[in-house]
Amino acid sequence: MTADDNDHPITCAKEQGRVQVLFEGHSIATSDDVLVLREAGYEPVRYFPREHVAMAFLRKTDKVTHCPYKGQASYYTIMRDRQIIENAIWSYENPLPAVSQIAGRLAFYPEHFDFQVGAQSASDTESFDHGRPEVANAEVGSNGRPDGPAPEGARSFASADDAAHRAGVDEVVRHTDSGSGASQAEHWEPNVSMPEDDDRDGDDSRENAPPVVAKPYEGTGTI
Repeated sequence: MTADDNDHPITCAKEQGRVQVLFEGHSIATSDDVLVLREAGYEPVRYFPREHVAMAFLRKTDKVTHCPYKGQASYYTIMRDRQIIENAIWSYENPLPAVSQIAGRLAFYPEHFDFQVGAQSASDTESFDHGRPEVANAEVGSNGRPDGPAPEGARSFASADDAAHRAGVDEVVRHTDSGSGASQAEHWEPNVSMPEDDDRDGDDSRENAPPVVAKPYEGTGTI
């Protein structure tokens, strides 16, 4: 498929072989029906069939952007292994006719995911995608993402945008911590304190001498 626009050419073709998407080492999508969209001056973008993506780990957000060449994009957050990345996946659910083939498919921001094509490693796949098969882990530049180039500090899970959304999660973790034992968040002050030895009822502790224990029944006879 080719979009008829000489000033902004777009092509879309099926990728040969099976492609896998990895998030923190876990497979999120595996498909042999991947479409690669190439758009004027941008890096190629892979679009995966929704039925080949682990949708249980994704949640649709309210974010919406518009591309004059492809239409309106919606976004999804991924949540897995306590990692939460907001708006890490996008989809053109009702794209413009020129790119109708990508309708409903999902694309993944490469700064958050790794791709493996066939028997290639993730680093080899990345290098090949950027036209430098002789160099592994080539730097990611601009691509065909619907909301512009990659932000600074890509692949960091502690970006400013993510921090605001992680606040609610941190509160949940914090409120499971009673102040003792191991915790995933910083500890509260302990909410239970032990009394000092000289404050315990029934004990008479004396410095440098064995304690004398009170005997309430002494002298009252045999019970």
